[in-house]
Amino acid sequence: MKATRLAIPDVVLIEPKVFGDSRGFFFESFNQKAFDEATGTQYQFVQDNHSRSARGVLRGLHYQIRQAQGKLVRVARGRVFDVAVDMRRSSPTFGRWVGAELSEDNQHQLWVPPGFAHGFVVLSESADFLYKTTDYYAPAHERAVRWDDPHIGIEWPFDGAPQLSGKDAAAPLLSAVGPEDLFA
Repeated sequence: MKATRLAIPDVVLIEPKVFGDSRGFFFESFNQKAFDEATGTQYQFVQDNHSRSARGVLRGLHYQIRQAQGKLVRVARGRVFDVAVDMRRSSPTFGRWVGAELSEDNQHQLWVPPGFAHGFVVLSESADFLYKTTDYYAPAHERAVRWDDPHIGIEWPFDGAPQLSGKDAAAPLLSAVGPEDLFA
């Protein structure tokens, strides 16, 4: 496995070793020991999620203020552009973002630690998106920030307007998020 720290060093792009031949491929999609070594963390995962979305669907930018979730994300089918935004007030990278293309072809994974908002947009006809989380989903603590916030300035790789849930369309700008809804 190859692990690359992105421009925000807490976010890690993971490239597993894929063994392929004329029959198909095999790769180890998760190994706790290798993950701990690659990220320098010791998180345990408690929940696995799977979503399917059509081209142009944008999910995010989501985070939880309590029961903060770290997410290890990957794409089993299709292609997405995946984004992490630093929501830690005291961080020198607060409000900055990093992104990576994740696809069934490259088999890359992205480690999004607690304290970050997360989102993705589907670039293929559809995509099956898988993520492991370090804490349970807690709707009472879920928060979101606008996908097109000019302060954050994410360079989404698509034209036109994405398909959003009502919750995501109504998400506030980062400048309107109070300190109680951010991480220290």
